[in-house]
Amino acid sequence: MIPEHGHIPRSDPIHNISVSQMTFTSGDQIKVTLSGPEFKGFLLEARDANALSGPPIGFFKLIDSRVSQLLTCDDIQGSAVSHTNPHKKTEIKVYWKAPNDAPNHIRFLVTVVQKYKTYWVKIPGPVISQPNAPPFTTPEATVTPLSTLPPVSHLTKSFSASDCGNKKFCVRSPLNCDPAKERACVFLSFTRDDQSVVVELSGPSRGYLSFAFSHDRWMGDDDAYVCIHEDQTVHIQPSYLTGRSHPVMNSKDTLEDMAWRLEDGVMQCSFRRNITLPGDKNRFDLNTSYYIFLADGAADDGRIYKHSQHPLITYEKHDVTDHPKNVGGSRSLLLLKAHGALMFVAWMTTVSIGVIIARFFKPVWSKTLFGESAWFQVHRMLMLTTSALTGIAFVLPFIYRGGWSWHAGCHPYLGCIVMILAVLQPLLAAFRPPLYHQRRELFNWTHWGLGTAARIIAVAAMFLGIDLPGLNLPGSWKTYAMIGFVAWHVGTEVILEIHAYRLSRKIEILDDARIQILQSFTVAEAEGYAFKKAVLAIYVCGNVAFLILFLSNINHL
Repeated sequence: MIPEHGHIPRSDPIHNISVSQMTFTSGDQIKVTLSGPEFKGFLLEARDANALSGPPIGFFKLIDSRVSQLLTCDDIQGSAVSHTNPHKKTEIKVYWKAPNDAPNHIRFLVTVVQKYKTYWVKIPGPVISQPNAPPFTTPEATVTPLSTLPPVSHLTKSFSASDCGNKKFCVRSPLNCDPAKERACVFLSFTRDDQSVVVELSGPSRGYLSFAFSHDRWMGDDDAYVCIHEDQTVHIQPSYLTGRSHPVMNSKDTLEDMAWRLEDGVMQCSFRRNITLPGDKNRFDLNTSYYIFLADGAADDGRIYKHSQHPLITYEKHDVTDHPKNVGGSRSLLLLKAHGALMFVAWMTTVSIGVIIARFFKPVWSKTLFGESAWFQVHRMLMLTTSALTGIAFVLPFIYRGGWSWHAGCHPYLGCIVMILAVLQPLLAAFRPPLYHQRRELFNWTHWGLGTAARIIAVAAMFLGIDLPGLNLPGSWKTYAMIGFVAWHVGTEVILEIHAYRLSRKIEILDDARIQILQSFTVAEAEGYAFKKAVLAIYVCGNVAFLILFLSNINHL
């Protein structure tokens, strides 16, 4: 009945348990009321008053299922009651049913959580007894005090990276940063000292910093350590990750020589732990190779929240007790980098240029090339390249995740639609009717509609994808850059549309006035074609610039 919040429970209970009757017989149903100042969570059980450490007794029945729920404790269904939500409440009412084999005396116990770090454990309630039972004489139960926490001291100076690779095994981001000189340096070091290891963790954070040892690149079943900034102090807490959920906080008894420091938005904490801890199944042996995770995020009232960005993960497994090294890591893995890069190339470059060429360059590149018009050959090559790049990029997240990603929002759903359209377009083009066939117009509109839909959905998917933690593009510039790219493409199409309209009007005027004049047509067309080529060259350069902007930031992660 002890919340694993990593704090010391209060010893001055302010909440009360009352019952509707003080005696009971088998099968009786007794109303139990928990009341007091506002609280968020609770856990209520009935125990043998003479053996409070024993299993729960009897069964509960709910009065209001909106605020309370039944739990199965010690494999006894309905043997405990807890909250259904963290909303503030002042009173909870339930029924307790006495079992056939109930002991003579029953005491109700409740754990109440007012705030994450403010809670009371096993507040004793009244004792109810069977009618013919001897008087209850056991002294009133008290809350068993938790073991004394190890002392925590204050660091007097900043950590240094000077011994990295010589005496310390260091994980740093950026790779060669020094926490003594750079506020933005994320720093983790391990120094072996006989049969123990001294750990130093530093980084910019006003919430928490954490690191974990993992057998793989996924959160879950990991040995983690968290430094939490709260009320101008830092709590150092070992924990265990059971999946992509809140870590389970463990006892601090395994840590020694804990110390911390706060200065200019930088948090630093250190501790010592033994290399092996046979008595603690959640603590990994440090003389084995693991991937090392580094994460940070917000904390409020001692409770930590999901990390603000994708964790920094070492490129390979390391044994921190082996030879000192200086290693780095990445917040975005290679497969996800490749996915983003290929999609950017496909939908920012090849498809955009291919659309411009098909829409505006038919008369410019009308000469035959390998049996087809040159514009068509270029258009087809660019579109097939788009489909191929999309197909390759599409499978990479599935390889990385080993299945579907349930934490990426709408992005994967839009990506699947884009992939389907990217396959349908070349298949549809393979059945293109001849130029003057009666179904050619239907084909043209269908081909244009599917292509336009694919481009719009792809842009939407990219807008969502650039904000996902797996790619981890830094800063807010990425959104403005995507808006700039869309405006660049739309602006280019508008300019070419206006130019095409003005050119057609100019030729119509020449024809209507009957001023001969083949040379006039030729000059007008030549000027128009030259303008289009100049616009295309500028457009391609702009697209390449946008592409380089995104790819360079992906590469630096």
